[in-house]
Amino acid sequence: MTRAVRYLAARTLDTAPAENPPPGPGQVEIAPAYVGICGTDLHIFHGDMDARVAAPAVLGHEMSGRVIRVGQGVEDWSPGDAVTVMPLRWDDTCPACRAGHQHICQHLDFIGIDSPGAMQQRWTVPATTLVRLPGSLPLNHAALMEPTAVAVHDVGRAQVRAGEKAVVVGGGPVGILIALVARAAGAEVRVVELSPHRRRLAEKLGLTTWDPAADDLPELVGEWTGDAGADVAFEVSGAQGGVDTAVDVLGVRGRLCLVAIHPRPREVNLHRFFWRELTLVGARLYDRTDFERAVTLVADGTVPAEQLISKVVPMAQAPDAFEALEGGGDVMKILVDCTDDSQGADR
Repeated sequence: MTRAVRYLAARTLDTAPAENPPPGPGQVEIAPAYVGICGTDLHIFHGDMDARVAAPAVLGHEMSGRVIRVGQGVEDWSPGDAVTVMPLRWDDTCPACRAGHQHICQHLDFIGIDSPGAMQQRWTVPATTLVRLPGSLPLNHAALMEPTAVAVHDVGRAQVRAGEKAVVVGGGPVGILIALVARAAGAEVRVVELSPHRRRLAEKLGLTTWDPAADDLPELVGEWTGDAGADVAFEVSGAQGGVDTAVDVLGVRGRLCLVAIHPRPREVNLHRFFWRELTLVGARLYDRTDFERAVTLVADGTVPAEQLISKVVPMAQAPDAFEALEGGGDVMKILVDCTDDSQGADR
């Protein structure tokens, strides 16, 4: 009998036996290797998504693993193939899908939220969700593919161009990934982050950081841009102060890309939008092109996955890992090792 990490109720997880159905036509059975815990998983853990998540629910959508079995009609995949999963299932009939925006289908099944996720030892998914991984890529590094695809999509939505100045407000995992992807696109990047630990990690990756509690951000932006303001800002903090900062740093016709999920309406300085002709764009999820670009960036080291992984824990320690991530500052990314239900390791 295989095992799975399940959400039972607010702040309550367990590790329990799980039955995984064999792959049917068009499906593939995977043995997940590593599964990352993300901000959305924490929202579920807090009970904030109980209206959407039906307990007991298997969590996890940032993953890597290997194909175990394939169902009837699956010809492109074989046992042993290294894969990640783009965890989206759309209906192809709604207005969004018909317009070519399947990734934001109006009836989207986000696998790992709306249906069982990857934090289990066997997982059956549609073959259409698989993304191939290079055989030489360590599977723990590959578990960062989904959040990297998010960053690729965000940078694309913001239309970042070489030579532009970009400010990332919020230096958590997605914020750091956005900064790295924007830098790879040729932008000059600054990361605004309160946590000293996260600022230190960003600086080890060659990124310049600003502390909003201690630094004079308007003065720094003015010195950096010759008083022009930034070309683009990413709001990744999810806080009112982050929204204010992201708007304030922008120059004339700057672009604000909203990445964070804000649980409540926020005040926005619309006069600033009027006065400087700013643009606001939303960025949600990704498409297959974003995933394929993410594979390249992780495989070639542009995204230094090893340095972003704070800890790897066995399935039995997953509840403790969720609690550790609540503290935020001293950890970046925690992975759950679904191949080992006994011992964890610091990385």
